[in-house]
Amino acid sequence: MVNSKFLFNKLIVLSLSAAALSVALQQQATAQSVANPSNSTATERSKSEVKLPNLAAPELPPLGESLQFIPQEPKAVENPVEEVRLVLRLRERRVYVYRKNKVQASFPVAVGKQGWETPTGSFKVTHMIKDPVWEHPWTGELVPAGPDNPLGTRWIGFWTDGKNVIGFHGTPTLESIGRAASHGCVRMFDKDAQALFEKVAVGTSVTVEK
Repeated sequence: MVNSKFLFNKLIVLSLSAAALSVALQQQATAQSVANPSNSTATERSKSEVKLPNLAAPELPPLGESLQFIPQEPKAVENPVEEVRLVLRLRERRVYVYRKNKVQASFPVAVGKQGWETPTGSFKVTHMIKDPVWEHPWTGELVPAGPDNPLGTRWIGFWTDGKNVIGFHGTPTLESIGRAASHGCVRMFDKDAQALFEKVAVGTSVTVEK
C-alpha cells in the first residue's frame, strides 16, 4: 500500500521540475536569438525578394549637336611671334609682312648700296626702340630723337656682327626710298616704320632675299 501523502509530494516535485525545465529552455532560445540577430534578419530578407529601382534609358543627343557631348581639344593660343614673319626682297626694294603665310601688308624701302649691301639670310628681330638716339658711326656724335634723326621714330634691329647693327627704321631722307642708298640698314617712310613696329615683336622671323 502506497502512502498518498508521499505520492502527492512527489507529484509536486515533478511539476516544479517540468516548469523549471520549460523556463530554462525559453531563456536559452532567447539568448541565442539575441546573440545571433543577423540570422533572424537574414531569414527575414530571404523571405522577401530584393527589387532593383527602375532605371530609365539614357537620353541621346539630338542629331547635329553631338559635339556638345564630346570633349574637344583646347585651341592653341596664337603666338604673334610665330604667326608673323617678314620677308625683305632686295631687288624689289620692298618688305612683306606675312601672317599665317598670307601677305598682310608690304612697304617700300631703301636698302644697302654697293659695298654696303644689306646681308641676306634668315634672322630674327632682336631690338625694338621708339624714338631712338642715333650715334654717328665715325665721329661718335649722338643725335637725339626728333625730325632730324637719321633713324626716324622707330628702330627694329635684326642683324649684328657684334659691332655694327642693321635694322628697319624711319628716315628723313624720303627721296632714298626705293633705291640702294643706305649703309646696310633698311630705310622706310616714318609712317610705315611705325606701322611695321606695331606688327612685329622681338623674335619675329626676318628673311632677306636678293
